[in-house]
Amino acid sequence: MNSWFRRYLLPGFVFQSIIIAGGYGTGRELVEFFLRFGPLGGLLGMLLPSTILVSITAMASFEFVRVFGTYDYRTFFQRLLGRGWFVYEIGYLAAVLLILAVIGSAAGTFLLETFGLPYAAGVVGLLVTVGFLVFKGTDAIERFLSGWSFVLYGVYLVFFAWSIGAFGEAIGAAFASGEAREGWALSGFRYGVLQVSLVPAMLFATRHIRRRREALWAGALTGPIAIIPGVLFLVAMAGQYPGIVDRPVPANYLLELLGSRGFQIAFQVVLFGTLIESGTGVIHAFNERVAGVFAARRAHMPPTLRPAVAVLLLILASLLSRFGIIDLIATGYGALSWAFLFIFVLPLLTIGMYRLYQGEAGGRGGSP
Repeated sequence: MNSWFRRYLLPGFVFQSIIIAGGYGTGRELVEFFLRFGPLGGLLGMLLPSTILVSITAMASFEFVRVFGTYDYRTFFQRLLGRGWFVYEIGYLAAVLLILAVIGSAAGTFLLETFGLPYAAGVVGLLVTVGFLVFKGTDAIERFLSGWSFVLYGVYLVFFAWSIGAFGEAIGAAFASGEAREGWALSGFRYGVLQVSLVPAMLFATRHIRRRREALWAGALTGPIAIIPGVLFLVAMAGQYPGIVDRPVPANYLLELLGSRGFQIAFQVVLFGTLIESGTGVIHAFNERVAGVFAARRAHMPPTLRPAVAVLLLILASLLSRFGIIDLIATGYGALSWAFLFIFVLPLLTIGMYRLYQGEAGGRGGSP
């Protein structure tokens, strides 16, 4: 990958890869945070509070990392929160297990509904693939996450165009109704907080950034890069509102309505890849944190420990996935969004900005 892509676009694509499966891959998340407030309310919630919050937080985070060289979340929060850094770790582990539970549940459901394979086959397949990528290390993960993002964008564009062709009148009527129920802005803000809580999980992808303007541009682009596929998905779902609100996996429902078995299989294969993306990303971030502990002790993290950590986290998450995807998203995601507002977003935009100012004043800011 050329240096321009690594500096300006790679962070956004890696972030999008990490959040997609737990953020909007199944469509259930979009229903819970957006579509239940009406088609127009949901669209406004995605485009305004969510996208803006992601961009602002990413800009601040990337510049913080550039100035202080904190490329894993442990050192990032040690610099940001001092002795209180471990509070984020508690929240992050809870988020990882919840996201992996949603991913595992979705993987089993996709293979069961699409190919008739046992539910356990999806979970095992996810476990093996994630373990392999984690074992291969940072460079392989960056290539997979960014490369698969382009595949995902292509499939989502086809999905969007096909849905417009098939349900265009219903989609137009849904937005023409102007339904925007009270609470769309707050829900969009909560969704944005939940997504940016994983910004510290992708800081390894910002190590190519050398100047302030690169950090700020990369952060500003992260919001649109991450949210655009979700916007396309939301628009496609709007034509089936309000019936689709009660569907546990709206993606499957829409694919069945389109009536193409071939595209349904292709979409599910790509979506299964996004589950692998998200699982790999959040686990790799935890491994980088563990590697940081070894490095602080002047030692190297054993290569076999990386896939071992992945397997352990996935097994724990598979037990949690028994609660069902709707309950996991509605209850778990809702609680975590408020927690990360106080653990990460507010400290970054207050304490973090002050520490950046101190860092610049002390001559550690580097090139603008």
